[in-house]
Amino acid sequence: MTAADPPAPSISRAPRLAGYLFALAAGATWGTTGPLSTGLYRLMPATSIGFWRVLMGTVCLALWGLGFRRELFRVDARGWLLVGVGGGFLVALFEIAYQFAIAGAGVAGAAAMLYTAPVLVAVLARVLLQEALTTTRVLLALLVMVGVALTVTGGSNAGAEAARLGIGAGIAGGLLSALSYASTTLLARFAVPRYGAVRVLFLEALGGILVMGFVLTVSGRTPTPPPSAAAWRGLAGLTAGSVLAANFLFFAAVQRIEAAPAAVAATIEPVVGTLLALLLFSQQLSALGWLGLLMVVGGVATGYLMEAKGENHRC
Repeated sequence: MTAADPPAPSISRAPRLAGYLFALAAGATWGTTGPLSTGLYRLMPATSIGFWRVLMGTVCLALWGLGFRRELFRVDARGWLLVGVGGGFLVALFEIAYQFAIAGAGVAGAAAMLYTAPVLVAVLARVLLQEALTTTRVLLALLVMVGVALTVTGGSNAGAEAARLGIGAGIAGGLLSALSYASTTLLARFAVPRYGAVRVLFLEALGGILVMGFVLTVSGRTPTPPPSAAAWRGLAGLTAGSVLAANFLFFAAVQRIEAAPAAVAATIEPVVGTLLALLLFSQQLSALGWLGLLMVVGGVATGYLMEAKGENHRC
């Protein structure tokens, strides 16, 4: 070993650092979903918002593939089944459930419930991907769960009343969105290295549109077209941010770090979403609500820091 050898470990950790930063950027971008969706509730139904933003994202990816990357459409049967069908179902579940969560529990409550997902990711990643499940993660999971309860009960859904959905629908939507988000994270961890980020996003979005279109039509909630230029602009913002940019950033993260720390790092979303909601729609949190939000973010962020420290020790 020469004197020039010591810097090598920091170089080897560079991809992990990039992964953490990509996940944080994805979470910050996803944080715009709640406020933008809330602004659209007076213009169109909540269920239509999720459908149209994914449809617009799918069309953008398809046009890009036709013009610049025809191999986007060449996928083996396992890819169509696993990513297109399975991933599409998860996308549809998330899009519908999260809109109900925002409309019923407000941006802060929806974001807090969504970020029980890192707990699910940690457990499922242990079972499915053989990633570590430590005592620290279990203890922090309890902290996060209590924080979620305080945030939901201590928040308001000002700005979301136009959707006319109650807190019960909001809680159900929040928990289902967390489950679908966790499952999508694990799927991305498996599929992105095999098929590439763009192809995975396209297959998931395409499958999601087909599933959402069928489910919403059968349930009597057929998606309605955006009624105005303002609605189109709001959907364009959602598409560019939370469908395209955020997913590309998150896929870049899971190519570099494990599923659990990627999910944890993205928990900047409730901070961004809540701050934007407070500024734009006068949504409020009581003292207990703020405490709960801090417990959610603090709990998962501590887990992230502990895991990063442990990873460095193993390098």
